[in-house]
Amino acid sequence: MALINFNDMKYFHQFTIKKNVLFITIFVILGFIALQIPVAQLAGSEVKFTIYDAFAPVAGSFIGSIPGVIAVFFVQFFNFLVRGAQIEDAGTIIRFFPMLFAVLYFARKGKINLIVPLLAIAAFIAHPIGRTVWYFSLFWLIPIAAHFFRDQLLLARALGATFTAHAVGGALWIWVFALPAPAWNSLIPIVIAERLLFALGICGSFILVNNLLGFLEKKQLLNLGFYIDPKYLAPVLRSEHNAPTTSSAT
Repeated sequence: MALINFNDMKYFHQFTIKKNVLFITIFVILGFIALQIPVAQLAGSEVKFTIYDAFAPVAGSFIGSIPGVIAVFFVQFFNFLVRGAQIEDAGTIIRFFPMLFAVLYFARKGKINLIVPLLAIAAFIAHPIGRTVWYFSLFWLIPIAAHFFRDQLLLARALGATFTAHAVGGALWIWVFALPAPAWNSLIPIVIAERLLFALGICGSFILVNNLLGFLEKKQLLNLGFYIDPKYLAPVLRSEHNAPTTSSAT
């Protein structure tokens, strides 16, 4: 009996690895393409926002938070290597981190979703310039508020993820680049527009990937146990998933 259990565990482990490797490979390819489509340039740096910012956070929803973070890191690192591994400025390094926290936020509900924005607010206000524009950090209360509605509203989940990325990036940005207060003030309307756009993009990306995986599973073209949320499946696919499935905590 112990041998059978061991074999079952070994098969499950191999199955999980196969699923994650396949998803990460496809995600790296699509993510790399998305990284090549700029949306806006970051103030004070040569680094740009891209379509990737509206695509990357959904990764952990389908394979678990930690594999999702790994997938996102691989995309960014691969893009860094393809571009000649050149560090244009500190913004190049900073851009590695915000999206990883957005993946964690979107993938699972946990205390880290509350801790990260609170730490970002504290770090921002601790800077001399940040204290003069403390109200800018109020944006980062959005992930905290969204945390309590994420299970009911996909948009709340997406807003929480994109503003978590913004919080991590903003807290690092003020300490590295020390943008003057007028620059932060001028960014307020831009942040409102771009983060709403990114949140809608995250919703669209999630629904698209969720339905694509649901379709492939229904047609038995791909059945590797990805986390598929039946609530956001098209009616023709929903019959295959009667009970909601939540993201993995690992």
